[in-house]
Amino acid sequence: MIRCSLGTAKVLGLKKVKVDVLPTTAYLMVGERCRFNCAFCAQARESGARADLLSRVSWPDYSKEVLLKGLHTSNTNNALQRICFQVVQDKEALAETKSLVKTVQSVTQLPICVSAGPRSIEEVKELLNLGVDHVSIALDAATPEIYARSKDGSWEERLNLLSESAEMFPGRMATHLIVGLGEREEDMIHCLQTLYDRGVTVALFAFTPVRGTRMEGISQPEISHYRRIQVAHDLIRNQLGRCEEFTFKQGRLMSYGTSVLELEGKRGGIPFQTSGCTGCNRPYYNEIPGEELYNYPRSLTQGEIERAWTQVREGLMDIVENGDHSH
Repeated sequence: MIRCSLGTAKVLGLKKVKVDVLPTTAYLMVGERCRFNCAFCAQARESGARADLLSRVSWPDYSKEVLLKGLHTSNTNNALQRICFQVVQDKEALAETKSLVKTVQSVTQLPICVSAGPRSIEEVKELLNLGVDHVSIALDAATPEIYARSKDGSWEERLNLLSESAEMFPGRMATHLIVGLGEREEDMIHCLQTLYDRGVTVALFAFTPVRGTRMEGISQPEISHYRRIQVAHDLIRNQLGRCEEFTFKQGRLMSYGTSVLELEGKRGGIPFQTSGCTGCNRPYYNEIPGEELYNYPRSLTQGEIERAWTQVREGLMDIVENGDHSH
């Protein structure tokens, strides 16, 4: 059995559910109950969360045959732009993923990315040699200290593997960063700059509390805080600005070195849309339907664009006027 996100099940014709926005990537999860113990993850070793959860998204399971049939059908309908394997770090999952990649390639020509935990450049190379478009190794935390508090293993080792892999396989490596684990804005933005300088694509997430995890009692980041990071990410990713040009006060962002009004005119709603691999929109991964979206899985309306930039401006003004305060 293989799990897929609820939205993916809808796109593949496997489940009838009402959704506001359909995913443009088919998200498939391989493995269950991770050997790692990340404090925020429903699949963590000691998590008491439901086994069918990853972030707030539920992942029903289906037989391989049923999923392949759905992928073949959706392929003819041009409903999807990409397939993404979310690999839970158990003993067999990575080997199982390699087999599944080959099987999926027999029914669709869509680009495939694998979000996994390869432990060496050799394992990265094995995945890329299968024809995988991107390999994503989740860093999640912006600093070694935050990593040590919320994850297992070594931040430095993971960053080194990402960096060496990106140098060896240009344009093929990606990672995740989660805003709201306790880092300062300056730390997150410096981490973003480091990763892009090394050729790593970043998917930005807002921390999302999940019942049954060690961080279930922590709040999501303030929306204005997340918006400021999104704009910094957009500028760095598109080489429109660098963190050295930004101004910080006690770890908080004060200025991008360019007027926010000018940035709004040039960038519109782009900074606030889901980031990561092309065609990945992750609907409601960080959000509850009906509440404000951290990452928009679609183009923003004019009203949403104006609101998002107002949140950016309000946050910057608050820092200038009142100095630092906690999130």
